[in-house]
Amino acid sequence: MQSKICDMLNIEFPLLAFSHCRDVVVAVSKAGGMGVFGAVNLPPERLEEELKWIDDHIDGMPYGIDLIVPNKYEGKGEQIKNEDIIKAVPQEHKNFVNSILEAHNIEGEENSEIKKGSKQFGRNLSEEGAESTLEVALKHPIKLIANALGVPPKIMLELGKKHNVAVAALVGAKEHAIKQVEAGVDILIVAGGEAGGHCGDVSTMVLVPEVYNSIKEIKDVPILAAGGITTGGQMAAAMSMGADGAWCGSVWLTTSEAETNPVVKEKMLAASSRDTVRSKSRTGKFSRQLRSPWTDAWEKEGPEPLPMPLQSLVSEPALKKIDKLSQGGHEGAKQLATYWVGQGVGLMNHSLSAGTVVQNFKEEFVEAFERLNNYFE
Repeated sequence: MQSKICDMLNIEFPLLAFSHCRDVVVAVSKAGGMGVFGAVNLPPERLEEELKWIDDHIDGMPYGIDLIVPNKYEGKGEQIKNEDIIKAVPQEHKNFVNSILEAHNIEGEENSEIKKGSKQFGRNLSEEGAESTLEVALKHPIKLIANALGVPPKIMLELGKKHNVAVAALVGAKEHAIKQVEAGVDILIVAGGEAGGHCGDVSTMVLVPEVYNSIKEIKDVPILAAGGITTGGQMAAAMSMGADGAWCGSVWLTTSEAETNPVVKEKMLAASSRDTVRSKSRTGKFSRQLRSPWTDAWEKEGPEPLPMPLQSLVSEPALKKIDKLSQGGHEGAKQLATYWVGQGVGLMNHSLSAGTVVQNFKEEFVEAFERLNNYFE
């Protein structure tokens, strides 16, 4: 396809797949799109193992990695001890989490779990942590680095240019897009409020043309549309509004290769587009996730979520326990189980292979193009 994204990344079809599952990354790249491996929670040694596996199975096809290095978070730029991080988490929040767990016959969390999480979260969100991650990643033949929150740190942009690796950044507002272009990013991932995970509050249908119009006089930076996109028809619509391709995350969660908790996968396959919620309760920043009694409790009676990364230290240990117990058949945990997913979940009704999803996108894209052409005959 004649797309700036295809030319820049040397891919056949401008569909990029964000996934924490290496099998999905490989399958999408081999099908003509581009897999992007979510690396935010991985220490360098584990990342090396995962990327080595991808290299051994991807047959030389292009792939990328995704990181989260936000410009703003609690304690950024300060030398803060783990003990001080733990003290910054109010007892009220710890008690509330335990009340949700205990109401579903799950033992409450201890401070030791929060302490474990504080080390890795602090490292992953820092520029130093990003640099060590990038050092590992750039030893591999990656073609893209994506930063999921804020303007990429200077080191990311510099290393990208040095190694001829494109740097992408996710934006949820026109103003953010302009800042990213001025900072020198190579690709904009324009994510509407329908998106799973961190997202803004402007719909993809409005945001894509708004960003396109705001940057075209500044610099010719290709746009990947994101947010609720699970079909080739939606992808074609986004490209008609100024996008050069699509960035999708949710649609891969129900694929046969995905490592999604089977309990959550079944919930997603049965969900409608109204079964998600945009909330700060998981990370301290707005993110969209599957609705469950866990999210309902935070929305109806929970304390005000803490700033990033403190809220994650409250929520993630409990959610990991819920995830593990639910897979073991614990009924209370199965009710609470949730994960990030966009409003496009209402269109995800069957578990298909990732390669089949890519092929469906291609066919649906062509169908949409032909449908529009029919109006001019």
